[in-house]
Amino acid sequence: MRPSNKEYDEMTKRVSPPSSKIKDFVFAYLIGGFICVLGQLLTELYSFLGFEEKVVKMAVPSTIIFAAALLTGLKIFDKIAKRAGAGTLVPITGFANAVVSPAIEFKSEGQVLGLGAKMFTIAGPVLVFGITASAVYGIILWIAGMF
Repeated sequence: MRPSNKEYDEMTKRVSPPSSKIKDFVFAYLIGGFICVLGQLLTELYSFLGFEEKVVKMAVPSTIIFAAALLTGLKIFDKIAKRAGAGTLVPITGFANAVVSPAIEFKSEGQVLGLGAKMFTIAGPVLVFGITASAVYGIILWIAGMF
């Protein structure tokens, strides 16, 4: 016996804990903002150390991705994400977490079938869409540049 959509919604509301939307918004804003400030601080640091602008543009996201992956591996990122919600998912840190989390979860299945195959379970569609969208946008810009 399957419940109707309405019955299912009512059951979900009964067992789901209420959340404060304003508090969730504030934490998402603060943590997401902190990640962006960290990115700016890294930009300033790498520039101060004399790196070329091209290198800085590659080093900052790489550093942030590495930090998010490390925090995911240490089981710290999930605690932060539980509190901050979309504040950790929207910046590039969410992508790093999406790649590392399934890999950690399925590492018991082996290096190739567990870690390697599951690593891109969540991130794969993001990569496919991103690459496809960038190709389509590039073609549109190329055609627009002809006129």
